[in-house]
Amino acid sequence: MIKRDIQGKVEKSLFRGKIVVIYGARQVGKTTMVKAIQKKYKESAYFNCDEPSVRRALTNKTSKELASFIGKHKLIILDEAQRVSDIGLTLKLLIDTYPEIQVLATGSSSFDLANKVIEPLTGRKYEFYLYPFSVNETMSFLSQHDWDYALEQRLIYGMYPNVMINDVEKETIVREIARSYVFKDILTFDKIRNSEALEKLLQALALQIGSEVSYNELADTVGINKDTVRDYIRILEQSFIIFRLRPFRRNVRTELRKLRKIYFYDLGIRNALINNLNPLNLRTDKGALWENFLITERLKYLSNNNLDRQTFFWRTQQREEIDYVESYANELEAYEFKWKDKKKVIAPKKWRDNYPNAKFQLITSKNYQKFLK
Repeated sequence: MIKRDIQGKVEKSLFRGKIVVIYGARQVGKTTMVKAIQKKYKESAYFNCDEPSVRRALTNKTSKELASFIGKHKLIILDEAQRVSDIGLTLKLLIDTYPEIQVLATGSSSFDLANKVIEPLTGRKYEFYLYPFSVNETMSFLSQHDWDYALEQRLIYGMYPNVMINDVEKETIVREIARSYVFKDILTFDKIRNSEALEKLLQALALQIGSEVSYNELADTVGINKDTVRDYIRILEQSFIIFRLRPFRRNVRTELRKLRKIYFYDLGIRNALINNLNPLNLRTDKGALWENFLITERLKYLSNNNLDRQTFFWRTQQREEIDYVESYANELEAYEFKWKDKKKVIAPKKWRDNYPNAKFQLITSKNYQKFLK
């Protein structure tokens, strides 16, 4: 059992008068973690909401009917709770009627679950996010030497738990996750009417990681309109497949304002979608993979440690650019990512002129772990 970074925080939030919700894509380890928590409580019950009988028992029920279903258990785990219609109303009824009962719900789609939970559970919930393994989490079962050796593998096969712990079958497993689980919930949304277009959009996004993305160009590439591209990207974000990075801008006229970059939460999924699991020395996208990996791992680090920071990339119309920028309090930190440290790198002149107090650092395969701790 590999303890996840957020597990202690989740456990401390239990029995404090609120619903606890854990979001995360399928196969990232939500079930494993909540079952580990369950073992610490005798009066507990686990329900998988993928099962039709469980969904029926939780849909449009009175408080007495819910009490009969729950029985005498004090900790109730509802796994993949987004599968229950109007789950937010059910959870609100439980917490308002039976405040002594702790409900721990997981959801692999924040779009579906959040829209049904946010309004009914305003002020009644704690939220957590579970991602594929982070570098810090894997340090508990990999030595420093092993991690240095495995780094290139992570850029190819990603950080999903089953991929990490089944090294021999990693290619088969990551392809199965990409094929069977990525689309499992997404295709149930009413707005997703064209699964072929969705797959084409994902492939187009996968080929553009590290580059600015235009919704108009994506629409032309995929063959759907711009509004549909925007809707699909929002659903993909809220299903924890991709995330956006906005351009950093203050008052400098030449800074980009509208474009955005899109990255994948897991590179194994990205590479499987474009059917390219070739080793790093045979690839032309090594720089983009490294950039995606570092930004994703940094976001995991910020989330797992409850660090509230705004994240951006920076680029001017003259194509001066910085890969990654963080803003918090009165601090501004900028980072450039290079796989190999071949030459000295300094911040672009316009950045130095306009943000003279900002920190700037080059992150390579030699010093990246300090960036993620």
